Order: sequence, then C-alpha cells, then structure tokens
Amino acid sequence: QVQLVESGGGLVQPGGSLRLSCAASGFTFSRYAMSWYRQAPGKEREFVATSSAGGITLYADSVKGRFTISRDNAKNTVYLQMNSLKPEDTAVYYCKAVRILTTYWGQGTQVTVST
Repeated sequence: QVQLVESGGGLVQPGGSLRLSCAASGFTFSRYAMSWYRQAPGKEREFVATSSAGGITLYADSVKGRFTISRDNAKNTVYLQMNSLKPEDTAVYYCKAVRILTTYWGQGTQVTVST
C-alpha cells in the first residue's frame, strides 16, 4: 500500500522557518522524483520544488533562495526547509512522487504564515 505522509506544517510568523517532511512507503522511493507542490485558497495547485531520483533539484522562482528540498533515500523521506517565510507562502503543501507514468500524492499539510 502506497503512502505519502506529510508533516511539519503549522503557524509561523513572517520571516520564520518551517521544515516539512514527507515519509514514503509502499514503493521504491529512490527511483522516484520527489516534489513539493502547494495550493492556496482559491488558487490552482502550483509547483514548489523537485528532487530527481539522481538528486538534481529545481525550484519555482517564487521560492528560490528561501526553500531547500532534500531527500534521504535510507529513510524514504523528502524534506522541504522553508526560510524567510512570507504571508503569500500560506497554503496546503503536498508531496508528490513520480516515475514514468506513475504518480502518487500525499494528503497535504497546512502552512500558515501570519502575525
């Protein structure tokens, strides 16, 4: 049974930091590209960052320099370190696993950046 379980979301003040985790099970984690997406209220889900199976990383322009994606294949976990958070980063953050034609999504974790 495939599972992607996100954690680490919460309420943080502008300028603060959070670290999201996504624990995977039920598939060969190391062979999958792992990504983070987010969806703000009333908006489309958007790409945030990705780590290929080989460890190549890409970021959306809106988070470049502030967010860092990393993965630990031994723990089947992908992380998203978020620094210098802004109110516009408020969204539900989703973990996604992709390999060829197979895609898995997590259930999401809420991140709220507010005073």
